[in-house]
Amino acid sequence: MQKVYSVGQINTYIRNMFTQDFVLNRVSVRGEISNLKYHTSGHIYFTLKDASAAIACVMFAGARGGLAFRMSNGQQVIVDGAVNVYERDGKYQLYATKIRQDGAGELYEKFLELKEELEEMGMFAPEYKQPIPKFVRRLGVVTAPTGAAIRDIINIATRRNPGIRIILYPAKVQGEGAAESVAAGLAALDALGVDVIIVGRGGGSIEDLWAFNEETVARAIFSCHTPVISAVGHETDTTIADFVADLRAPTPSAAAELAVADVTAWLQALDEDALQLQRIMQRMIKDARSRLRECELRMRYAKPQQRLMQQKQRLDEYEERLRRAMQSLLEQTRHQLALSEERLRRFSPYEKLESGYGCILTEDGRRIRSVSQVAPGEVVQIYLADGRMTARIQEVKESKVDSGKK
Repeated sequence: MQKVYSVGQINTYIRNMFTQDFVLNRVSVRGEISNLKYHTSGHIYFTLKDASAAIACVMFAGARGGLAFRMSNGQQVIVDGAVNVYERDGKYQLYATKIRQDGAGELYEKFLELKEELEEMGMFAPEYKQPIPKFVRRLGVVTAPTGAAIRDIINIATRRNPGIRIILYPAKVQGEGAAESVAAGLAALDALGVDVIIVGRGGGSIEDLWAFNEETVARAIFSCHTPVISAVGHETDTTIADFVADLRAPTPSAAAELAVADVTAWLQALDEDALQLQRIMQRMIKDARSRLRECELRMRYAKPQQRLMQQKQRLDEYEERLRRAMQSLLEQTRHQLALSEERLRRFSPYEKLESGYGCILTEDGRRIRSVSQVAPGEVVQIYLADGRMTARIQEVKESKVDSGKK
């Protein structure tokens, strides 16, 4: 009995045949681009055709490093890749890994080789990209002294900022010695200390733009301490200088817009901010005046002057009460002081002496209260109201004196 296969099995079988074919795994096909579509996923879908046939093609987003220009319908290109089967639809197509314009030949090969080499060296890495200053006062330009590029840069830069200072290094941008001239211009302006450098020229063929694909220019851009904006050719042109530069502009005019801030717009924005600030201040002043009038009205109803007079009168009353209390306290204190003085006076030894009594002290100053404290021959001091006497004890005789105490 004959074996029956599914559609998927047949497509898988055919895909395996394509995979095992050495020629189809590495093929280069020349043709014209049509039905071109840049998908939002990053993949590129197109048809490659010639006078007698057509083949569907796709370049996945991960392979777009092998694309050095922006494709368009009608371009003649050479596509490198592999032919294989898309199993779901059962059709074969060319899976592109590299696309170059037909006729570029060795120049495009050299371009891609140098691009890959410099990328591996890290010269395209984002961590080496310098930010473009927001406000530029001195703009350096490396380009031909004549031509549309410099005119566009000057016109746009001075329109956006009339005070901008543009320093042109007139470089040779095409032909023999152009790369060395551009590199010298970059080094000179970098040493001069400008704020930003624009390097570029107008559009042209790959041969015309080749100076900006030279390693000499790439290394000169990478070595600059000044931020560099690359503006080579038209929007669809891409050079090595674009990858190395800190910022890529699609055209010289766009480079001037990216480098130079629109001072007129900034001044207009400042005027608008000043007007808004003025309105805010006027509103705040109006609110403050309203609050002041409200406070004045409250003060008027509160009659603070009358309340102040009442407080003054009450203060006078307190002052009078305090004065009388202090006077009374003073009199009481004086009376108590007189009583204490009288008590002290009565108990004062000098008062006793005035009454005819005396005070007898030993020679060393001890008070004698009893005859037992002295012996005959001792010297004593006798104090009276009007003076002191020194006497010697002749006789000591103890006697009983009735003190009247029971």
